[in-house]
Amino acid sequence: MNEMRAARYDRYGPPEVLYEGTLPKPVAGPDEVLVRVHATSVNGGELSGRAGKLKLVTGRRFPKGIGVDIAGEIAEVGSSVRHLAVGDRVWGAMPHLTFGAAAEYVAVRPRQLSYAPEGIDLVRAAALPGVGTTAITALRDKIGLRSGERLLVRGAAGGVGSVAVQLGHALGAHVTALAGAKTLDLVRELGADEAHDYRTTGPAALGPFDAVLDTVGTGLGAYRELLAPGGRMVAIAFDTDRPLSSLGSVLLSTVHGSRRMRFFTGNPMHQLFADLTAYVENGAIQPVIDTVHPLSDIGRAHRAMEAGGVRGKHVIQVI
Repeated sequence: MNEMRAARYDRYGPPEVLYEGTLPKPVAGPDEVLVRVHATSVNGGELSGRAGKLKLVTGRRFPKGIGVDIAGEIAEVGSSVRHLAVGDRVWGAMPHLTFGAAAEYVAVRPRQLSYAPEGIDLVRAAALPGVGTTAITALRDKIGLRSGERLLVRGAAGGVGSVAVQLGHALGAHVTALAGAKTLDLVRELGADEAHDYRTTGPAALGPFDAVLDTVGTGLGAYRELLAPGGRMVAIAFDTDRPLSSLGSVLLSTVHGSRRMRFFTGNPMHQLFADLTAYVENGAIQPVIDTVHPLSDIGRAHRAMEAGGVRGKHVIQVI
């Protein structure tokens, strides 16, 4: 079989621009592996990209693929690859600022992958690569979260937030979660010590905190003010309706004042995926899945994400 199914879009626009098409099946280069993708998942940045809000990055060449997270098995190994074999269960992500995981096959370098965790099927596993490595980078590497510290997770029921609540709890922090009213029970089950409805509990009713993880991106200054002296804040989203002012406030805060805010874009590679595998296998992190959609319904998955009220991730099952 020389062709494969893949999600595509021919113009920027609403979720309905997405469709299931066919492409030539890729071939692994000498330093690549071909992964048969069991599933991928929808990440927030893909919504903005598909809608055309990131044209400076995504460009104007069409058609485009979509999808970043990879969960599958090795189907072909390049001649110079030594540590992976056909049939290995793997997970990971497409290279930075590259899309196309919503397809039956992808060819990537081994550094983009690690072994998938034991005891979890690959469809459920697909909910975790991007959001899991983002949460680890934010809380462990950027914030340096310590046991006993007070952590606020904003957007706690979403993809990154639901993992961050679990990881914050596992690291011994006192976790306060901000989420929608219908998801407060969920975030408590994930390990939040306190859970508040973001619609009725604003920044003035919260704090102080040693650490803040913001997955929403609006009103960042108000949440930065909740930091205790020496506190650390990581924002993984910015206001796409006001990108310059939003990013400007983050950049200014990195060099001004004792309450520092950090922003990063994920570019995880092998070791970070391996770390995530370890967290899953020791029970610290588990996938939180809202809905599993077939590849042909990827537009519906994007529409559901945009509607809000998401409980974890929308997963796209490819095979």
